[in-house]
Amino acid sequence: MASTDTAPRQKTKTVVAKVSDVKPGGGIYVTVNGRDIALFNVDGTFHAISNRCPHEGANLCTGRLTGLLESDRPGSYRLSRRGEMVRCPWHGWEFDLVTGQSYCDPKRTRVRNYAVSVESGSGLIEGPYKVETFPISIEEDYVIIET
Repeated sequence: MASTDTAPRQKTKTVVAKVSDVKPGGGIYVTVNGRDIALFNVDGTFHAISNRCPHEGANLCTGRLTGLLESDRPGSYRLSRRGEMVRCPWHGWEFDLVTGQSYCDPKRTRVRNYAVSVESGSGLIEGPYKVETFPISIEEDYVIIET
């Protein structure tokens, strides 16, 4: 018998990096609940998408950030949304960091995008996040963890 429970699944927030770990214009690879995710810093705004290119599986976190090339007429073009597109390092497929949309095959191909927020460390300490901690001490240059 199929479940009729239609309650929305609870979203889980996971701390994945310090802001300083992702340089402006760069990306890093993180894993959250078994998902491979590429995290990018576009001038202080963070974006996260699936790390695997759907074409042949390249790591998008190593792709080059670029903008959207637009044209109103032949011979005239402009680059907008600087840094908001990632180009696959293997075959150059481009994906929108905001929506996950592919610009090679926009109707059928995309990568999953994830909501990202930046929160102060003091807010994380106060909650609602709970972390198991262990007291540590340094004795004779050895690190000891008490469990």
